[in-house]
Amino acid sequence: MKQIIYILFLLFASMPSMAADYNVRDFGAKGDGTTLDSHAINDAISAAVTKGGGRVVLPTGTYLSGTIRMKSNIELHLEAGAILLATEDKLAYDKSEPFNFPEYQDGGHTYFHNSLIWAEGGQNISITGPGMIDGSGLTKKDTERAGNVQGGSIGTGDKAIALKQCSNVIIRDLTIFRGGHFAIIVTGCERGNIDNVTIDTNRDGIDIDCCKFFTVSNCKVNTPNDDAIVLKSSYALKRAVTTEHILINNCLVTGYKLGTFLDGTRVPEQVNWVCGRIKLGTESNGGYRNIAISNCTFMYSSGIALEEVDQGRMENIIVTNLSMSHVHHYPIYITTGCRNRGPKEIISPSYGGDIMVSNVIAQDCDSLAGIIVTGMPDEPLQNISLSNIRISYRGGGTVDLRDRDYREQSTNYPEPRWAGPTPAYGLFARHVNGLSVSDVKFTTEKPDYRHCIILDNVKGDDIRHVTGPVEQSAQFLVRR
Repeated sequence: MKQIIYILFLLFASMPSMAADYNVRDFGAKGDGTTLDSHAINDAISAAVTKGGGRVVLPTGTYLSGTIRMKSNIELHLEAGAILLATEDKLAYDKSEPFNFPEYQDGGHTYFHNSLIWAEGGQNISITGPGMIDGSGLTKKDTERAGNVQGGSIGTGDKAIALKQCSNVIIRDLTIFRGGHFAIIVTGCERGNIDNVTIDTNRDGIDIDCCKFFTVSNCKVNTPNDDAIVLKSSYALKRAVTTEHILINNCLVTGYKLGTFLDGTRVPEQVNWVCGRIKLGTESNGGYRNIAISNCTFMYSSGIALEEVDQGRMENIIVTNLSMSHVHHYPIYITTGCRNRGPKEIISPSYGGDIMVSNVIAQDCDSLAGIIVTGMPDEPLQNISLSNIRISYRGGGTVDLRDRDYREQSTNYPEPRWAGPTPAYGLFARHVNGLSVSDVKFTTEKPDYRHCIILDNVKGDDIRHVTGPVEQSAQFLVRR
């Protein structure tokens, strides 16, 4: 008898939660693509909240919607065949909340309520698929102000999903098409998982800002006009907050034309100021600590960028097992600078150190720049390791580029495209204390007459088992 009771206990313990489902059609949603259903969806959420929480379900259909306000202990679930369609009616979206503080960060990082789905200060919040969010009616670009700007926000209907100061967040199994300024932004959140999400969008895909204990896994992010997966540490919380303990794993980032990733035609976008990429920065007041990026693939995309330019600390960063093809502008970029976009009374310089990049294969890389590793004259990068890397460049660099005066990062916006070609095609490093480079092979499709490696004000370097072609009168390694 005791054994039977124990078996029954195990069976019930393994069963899914019995929290109630709230079908939005029971609250008046039509799902016909023309009736505005956001009122019904919000009513279903409110009903679930009165019972302590539950799952709000959108069954198959197209639900035209303005702002949806998520609450604690709510799962918003889009079933297969369900589409949440952002309306073009800007009056259907909430206005931006007041900020009442100097805006050191972009409007998209400052305001949250002017979004399709938002939550602030909630816990146990889930947004799940396999349905789709189609942000057709969302604000798409900085220039689209919609005539109703609130306190410097980009516009009403700004983002697809915006969560601020929430805990225990799950975003899973969704598809997001045309996500507005950000398809997903989480700011000041703790303990979260973004998993198996597919994004094909106008601007940024996933932004994680001032967050702790987050994972991004198994996601496919196509962003032809901006960044794919980005970590930031802005002043959106009115103080510097470190983004730390973050894992990005098993993700694909691409730069195909909008919509062509989802429809399967996969047409590469022409090289823009940036396409795709995984990036730390640019907003970096609080810095980054304990970050791991692994097992990711890049196609028709910029490479990996680690940028600390706003007086924070970027440390304990591991990047490993990356595969890149058709790389725009650069494959690997590590930099600090003194843009210092924050309160003027903060005088500490940006810091970058203890960064390891390993096991990278990159093919068909832009000839603009090789690997770039640059600190500042009075604050060099510390302890940078590059190992087991294979990079094939298009080549074609001319002799005159060898002696080019490559600009200091200083207060400039940290984008290699605007800095111009590097004087070395393989690796350009400047202002670094402790640089280890081992088991690295560079190749070029066409002859490149720049030097292979330039080390400028680099101390304590260890260069081992590094190869690359050297054309006439060029040098393999130049120290300055």
